[in-house]
Amino acid sequence: MMKKSNGGIVGAVKKIAEPLAEELGYFLWDVEYVKEGADMYLRITIDSEEGITLDDCERMHRAIDSLLDEADPIDDAYHLEISSPGIERDLKNEMQINACEGWDVEVRLYAPINGSKSHLGVLVGLDEENNVVIQTESGEEQKFPRASVASLKTKYDFD
Repeated sequence: MMKKSNGGIVGAVKKIAEPLAEELGYFLWDVEYVKEGADMYLRITIDSEEGITLDDCERMHRAIDSLLDEADPIDDAYHLEISSPGIERDLKNEMQINACEGWDVEVRLYAPINGSKSHLGVLVGLDEENNVVIQTESGEEQKFPRASVASLKTKYDFD
C-alpha cells in the first residue's frame, strides 16, 4: 500500500495521476476525494490545450485504474470519475488561476467589499501580494485578498 502522508489520499493520487496525465498529453487540473451520500468518489479532472473529450476521459480512466489498484492509496471502496473541468470551473490554486487569465470570472467573498459579496470581471491574475485581480466592466482593476475570496469561478455567457 502506498504511504498516504504529505497530502493524504489526494496527495498520493496526484503523485500517480500527474505524470500519467502528462504522458497521455493532458495536464492534471484537480483531484478530489469526497463523500456524497453513503458513497466515496475519487474525482480526477484533466485538461489540455485542445479541451477534453469523452474519449480522453476514458483513456485516462483505463490508464490510471490499474495504477491505483497497484498503489492502493485508498482503503475503502470508492467510485472513480475522470472529467474535464468544464466551461465554468472553480479556480482553487495558482496554476488554475494563471491558466484562466483573460476569462470572465465571478469572485464571491466571505464579507462584502464595496457593498457586495459577488463581483464580476475579467481575470487579470494574481498580483505580487497574492491578491486576485479582475478588470470590471468599467475598466477598473479590482483587487481581492485571497483570504477574503470564498470562491473564484469562470463564467460563460451562453447568449
